[in-house]
Order: sequence, then structure tokens, then C-alpha cells
Amino acid sequence: MSINTDWVHESLAKAQAKIAAEVDRLDGGIPYIPTNGKYTDVGARDIAWWTNGFFAGLLWQLAHYTEDKKFSDAAEKIEERLDEALSDFVGLHHDVGFMWLHTSVANYRKTGSARSLQRGLHAAAILSSRYNEAGQWLRAWNGNDTGLVIIDSMMNIPLLYWASQELNDTRYDSIARLHADTISKYHVRADGSVGHIGSFDPDNGEFIEILGGQGYAADSSWSRGQAWAIYGFALSYHHTKDEYYLNTAKRVANYFIANVGATDWIPLVDFKAPAEPVIYDTSAGLIAACGLLEIAEHVNERERPTFYNAAVNIIQSTEKKYANWDNDVDSIIDGGTEAYHTVETRGVPLVYSDYYYVEALLRLIDKDLFIW
Repeated sequence: MSINTDWVHESLAKAQAKIAAEVDRLDGGIPYIPTNGKYTDVGARDIAWWTNGFFAGLLWQLAHYTEDKKFSDAAEKIEERLDEALSDFVGLHHDVGFMWLHTSVANYRKTGSARSLQRGLHAAAILSSRYNEAGQWLRAWNGNDTGLVIIDSMMNIPLLYWASQELNDTRYDSIARLHADTISKYHVRADGSVGHIGSFDPDNGEFIEILGGQGYAADSSWSRGQAWAIYGFALSYHHTKDEYYLNTAKRVANYFIANVGATDWIPLVDFKAPAEPVIYDTSAGLIAACGLLEIAEHVNERERPTFYNAAVNIIQSTEKKYANWDNDVDSIIDGGTEAYHTVETRGVPLVYSDYYYVEALLRLIDKDLFIW
């Protein structure tokens, strides 16, 4: 399918200028949520924080698009800083995919860097070590509760698919597939809605229940969790060509599209929350848009417009309502929400909103760097 892409190129030009200004202000810092319009260095507070790779991923996307070393040099500085997290190790959990797909794997895919390959494989080994063989799932987070499995993990297992391909070793691929099968069985409901946290018995691996997480309740439908599932299962299909994963992605996507279309293509934080208060999460929409575009690449001509057009509607509506193009103010996309019950971070800019926004734009013109 094709669209008039003039607006895409115009948006990317503005994003390029704005991110370049942010690079200068950050001077090697790692951003998350701006305070009073300016980013601080979250890496100085917690080098193992789960979002610490997203800005580097955004920089690699722009480096790929523009071939401007300003972006790649800044991304490599962040990648080098994350060596401290690899060395410390104990602060890392299932989100190592987010951290090193966007840094080392992106660098390796773009430049062939041997050091980046080593870092990516190191991170994949850490992720694989979280595998519970009895239950066939990857443990989330750290701490005393060793039986929690979350939907976000679907976006981290591409690190395992990548490592399997690089090593010509099926072990990582097998872990990723078995984990995806478990998530599909226990987290994805028949109607296409998704639970956030699954509780399992860590000794025998058996499923216990779905718990409440960043959405409204255990039986509700946190929209960013929906988005992680859409894109995550689409990526599992990308790597495995197993139709089961594509069909799962489509089921979740159809549920998401039906709900987001009712709110002018900006998703509520939770599709099954009470009518009031009305809370949106732009990050969920942009993550989903990337997943919808991935699905559109793998379905037939009859199905493709459903997913492609929904993605375009989400991107355009989000940009129109929430983009801030003031180069003196950090972050592009406002209106993100960390979690339904966390009042202080409702309606805020989130670094991963900007990442998925730029990736989605680049996908529309086939200029993205595939880091997954």
C-alpha cells in the first residue's frame, strides 16, 4: 500500500532537528521523562533502568535515515555506558532486550561492530538464564516473587531470536518460542484482550492466575500491554514464520483497533477501565502502530488495509494532538501514561513514545533500521 508521504518526510525533518538539539543538551545523558521541559540523566540514577536503550535506538534510527554521525556517535556513548549494567548484572531483568536491542544490536546491524555483537550476545545469555524449564516461561523482574511473567516480555524475546541466528544455535530460539507459547496461552484472552502479569508456581511452573499490573485491574485491558502483544507476536512471526504467532497478533490487533477507533485513534490507558476518569496513553498507540505495520507486511492484500490504515490513523492523530515541535523543549510526543494508578505520571512525555513514533514514520517510507 502507499500513501502521500510528504507529511512523513516533513515530520522526520522536524524530528531530526529536535533530537539533534536534545543530543547537545544531554551530552551523553540517558533520558526518560523530562522535568519542566528538560531531560535529566536517568542513567546516573539507575544504569539498569529498563528504558535506558530507547534514546539510543531513536538515535540509530535517525543515523540510518540521515547517515549523520552526530546521531550514531551519541548512540555509541549510551551503549558504552550500559557496560556498567552488564558488569553489575544483578540489577538486570527481563527488559535486557529493550536495553541492548536498541543499542548493541542496532549498532551491530548497522556497522557490524564486533564489540556490539559481544554485548548483544552477553545480554541474550542473561535473558536466557531467566528461563523456567518446568513452566516454559521467562521470569520477570527481580526480588522474592520468582513466578511472575509479564506481557512486556514479548518485546524482549527478539533478542533471543537474534542471538540464535548469530550463533547458529537453536537453544535461544527454542526458549523464545516456548515462552511465546506460554504467554499466548495464559495472557491472551479469547476476545483479544490481554492480561498484564501472570502468576506461576516457580517450582512446578504451573499457572496460578492473572494479576493486576499497570492497567486498571487484573481482568481489565491495559492498552500498552495490548500493544506489546501486537508487536511482540508479530515479531515472533517475523523470526519463526509460525502462523500461530501471526494469528495471535491479529487477534490482539483487531481488539485494539476496535477500541482505539472509538476514541479518535488515541488509546485509553485501559480499554476496560471505568468511564471516568478519562486517561489516555499515546505510547500505547505508537507501539501498536509499529506492530500493525509489521502485521501488514505479512498478511494478504484483502487484510492489509485493516492494519495499515489503522496504523496511519494512530500516527497522524497522535502527531496532530500531542506533538511538540519546540526545539527548546525536550521530547516530541506528550500524553503518555506510565500506569493507570500512578497519578503523577499521567499525560507525560515518555522517551519510548518518541522512539516508536520515529520508527513508525520510517516504516511508512521503508527507511527504518530493523533492530528487532
